[in-house]
Amino acid sequence: MNAAPLVLGINRTQDASICLMHGSQLAWAIQKERLTRQKHHWGRTGDLAAIYAPRLPGLDQPLDVLVECYSSDPEQDKLAVYEQEIASSLRMASQSQRIRISHHLAHVYSAFHPSPFASAAVMIVDGQGSAVSALTEHWTGASAVPGHWCEVASFYHADRARVHCLAKQVWDRDDQHLVGLGMFYFLLTQAIFPGHGNEGKVMGLAPHGNPAALGLPPLQVDGCQVTIPAAWTSMLHARGRFRYAEQAATGFADIAALAAAGQRAFEDALVKVARWLQRESGAEDLCFAGGTALNCSANQRLLRESGFRRLFIPPAPSDAGTALGCAVYGLTEVAGQPCHFRWEHDYLGPEQSVADIDLVLAGARDLRIDCLDQATAMRTRIVDLIEDGQVVGLFQGRSEFGPRALGHRSILADPRPAAMRERINSQVKQREWFRPLAPVVLLEHAERYFDISTASPFMQFAAPVRADAAGAIAAVTHVDCSARLQTVGPHDDPLLRGLLQTFYERSGIPVLLNTSFNGKDEPIVETAAEALHTFRHTPMDALVMPPYLIRKPHMSDRPA
Repeated sequence: MNAAPLVLGINRTQDASICLMHGSQLAWAIQKERLTRQKHHWGRTGDLAAIYAPRLPGLDQPLDVLVECYSSDPEQDKLAVYEQEIASSLRMASQSQRIRISHHLAHVYSAFHPSPFASAAVMIVDGQGSAVSALTEHWTGASAVPGHWCEVASFYHADRARVHCLAKQVWDRDDQHLVGLGMFYFLLTQAIFPGHGNEGKVMGLAPHGNPAALGLPPLQVDGCQVTIPAAWTSMLHARGRFRYAEQAATGFADIAALAAAGQRAFEDALVKVARWLQRESGAEDLCFAGGTALNCSANQRLLRESGFRRLFIPPAPSDAGTALGCAVYGLTEVAGQPCHFRWEHDYLGPEQSVADIDLVLAGARDLRIDCLDQATAMRTRIVDLIEDGQVVGLFQGRSEFGPRALGHRSILADPRPAAMRERINSQVKQREWFRPLAPVVLLEHAERYFDISTASPFMQFAAPVRADAAGAIAAVTHVDCSARLQTVGPHDDPLLRGLLQTFYERSGIPVLLNTSFNGKDEPIVETAAEALHTFRHTPMDALVMPPYLIRKPHMSDRPA
């Protein structure tokens, strides 16, 4: 095998994704939704030939290792078709190796190995993972349960030489007997917002409600086992009562109360489980992944109350991140090489070139396009626009792999006026009025504005906004006086940091409003063409695609 093997990881299930590594160098990682423009797009047969190979570089090279993961969904029944697809769409090197790994194990390798820790406890909590019969790891409890049961939470102690499974919670797949924190939050979300991927809406809605109003009990926690009381089960099945509809405000108090009660019950139970894991593992540090790790409010409580010294949550902790986990597993366990990749930034999408931008802008004669080759001039013009109350789309470099926009596919604005939040939610994003918008802040000034003592480069924690700062950054302060912040340090993205520094010099505020660059019900934009299309079809005022500043014809220059 090559000194630096070419390793491909593929997640074939929900939030389908793919990742290519050349040794420890990560070539790219991307979700299928960014290529198909269909949010939370599942993996399907034909993805390699129709979607991935035409768009992603390197898939025509001979692969040394291929690792796939599935879950407990019906795609597992199509393995023969997937085998044919691989044979016809990919080239395998001589003596290449191919394996499949189970779902939670892929999560572990996406979270621990790219973390900064030499050893840590690892907690995986999601809706449901692999069937027990399909597990590719040793778990002592496997012999005691039927093979069709599936994992819903898994707990480990890991170091650079070994991953040891301490315990799992499994589910008998009986819909009348639902268990686990991931299943609970999924049911909570479905009771209020039908469809997939709406958990963030529930988290944003919860602070508007009274968690005690419905008299619901806490979840039942026994060690790492979480069960859902009957009172919750019956309430969550009364879906007609709690469906959110923006045009019908009469039931809002009940809907918000359910979200608040569910969020509190979830957080309380998660903290109890994490404390159990800390005692069981004896570890000082924790890695956390699975779809529930996107819950920023709960993550903040883990940071403070779990008993662990440090907490690492990968930028893509949901199923999308398992493609990267598969690739890391292939490098370390199949190719037998150490993984030096660390998740220090999340700009992992395929390379974008200025030539691509030039081609897209060649036909945009109806727009005002300025070329600003100097970084200082670009920063000055962008901050001019933001200070004038304009909303600016920022498209630069490689896209973020995870679901958070971290300055490469972002919409930026002034964080000070509360009206800016209302404008972006109602007009630009066309989404629910209660949804919070995120602040991005210079790391060295973060503690002045937020009650947080650690860097938060991936927007994973909803920290309290300090009382004397909330009025100064009203657009990014949620109703409960919290904010899902992103910190930008001296070695982070230079354009984003330069914009923050320039805005700070002008206004005395080291904060900008940052939200994802996408239109209503769309994934985050991936290409320059998509960025331009979204810019044209939303009331954004300007679009930055370095070295170009693009504005609509009606936008005037700032007065001298």
